Amino acid sequence: MKQLRKPPKYCQGFEDRHGKVRWYYRRPGFPRLALPGLPWSPEFMAAYEKASVGERVEIGKDRSKPGTVSALVASYYRTSDFKGLSDSTKATYRGIIERFRAEHGDKRVAHMERRHVQSIVAAKTETPSAANNMLRMIHLLMRHAVELGWRGDDPTRDVRKAKEKTGGFLTWEEEHIEAFIAQHKPGTRAHLALSLLLYTGQRRSDVVRMGRQHVRNGVLSIVQQKTGQDVHIPLHPELKATLDRLPLNNLAFLVTAQGKPFTPAGFTNWFRAMVREAKLPDSLSPHGLRKATCRRLAEAGCTAHEIMAISGHKSLAEVTRYTVAASRKNLAERAILALDKNTSATETVKLG
Repeated sequence: MKQLRKPPKYCQGFEDRHGKVRWYYRRPGFPRLALPGLPWSPEFMAAYEKASVGERVEIGKDRSKPGTVSALVASYYRTSDFKGLSDSTKATYRGIIERFRAEHGDKRVAHMERRHVQSIVAAKTETPSAANNMLRMIHLLMRHAVELGWRGDDPTRDVRKAKEKTGGFLTWEEEHIEAFIAQHKPGTRAHLALSLLLYTGQRRSDVVRMGRQHVRNGVLSIVQQKTGQDVHIPLHPELKATLDRLPLNNLAFLVTAQGKPFTPAGFTNWFRAMVREAKLPDSLSPHGLRKATCRRLAEAGCTAHEIMAISGHKSLAEVTRYTVAASRKNLAERAILALDKNTSATETVKLG
């Protein structure tokens, strides 16, 4: 049944591996407590009232039993590895880790075995990406447990990832780009968005922040929000012409209909609507244009390191797939041309 009312303040629900939603009172500085029933039910509210007037935990005081998953999570959140992540990545990690904590928080870290991890991953195989994300977070936690001396090994080692049916975000092909431009002409916000995404190869979180303050001497420079990587991108002539036509009164190139900067999520929702207007597949996203940029660069003969200089990727393996695909395409074309040439020569000999 659809829940019409928002849950009370400081209440969060997490779905366990059986599909049951478990509710917790999670207020900063207070103990995390499980709440029975559904939000606003009598039993739920009775427990909520007790939790809300509970004793505040002293700052620095451990709220979890030593050696438990919950204590491990709390310790991981205090590491430089976690603190060094961008805010958006922290939020993503927390969302996954807290689901794991809600179901297994009271269990002993030392008792976790490989079969337990396999069971957790197997329970999410209907959504392979979610299963693999959970496996990755458990790996980070178990690696931290080894560093703390709570375990001698990592139980996630050799646990197979769930097989994903797709290669992630759908890459825009040239026919998609042409159809989008045919619908959204130069001078429209949609065309501007496409140009920024396609000619910079950046993520949506960076594209919505871009403005004239990031451009100097024909080069757009920005620090990527997700990775903290500095990228310096010479403006493509088409992008430069598009930006030169924009008014000078906004700090951000892209703004909403109300003249306000986009949030990353709001931008994606709006851009998907523009995709639908162009009668293109709903699966085409802003991130797919980042992949299209890498594809174009590879097809233009750029090396993996040259692509990384534009995209800001830190892993060579992430961009090598684009150069390999482009190389295969070129080799295939050369192979067919060679076959055709050889066939023609053979037929000439026969005719002679």
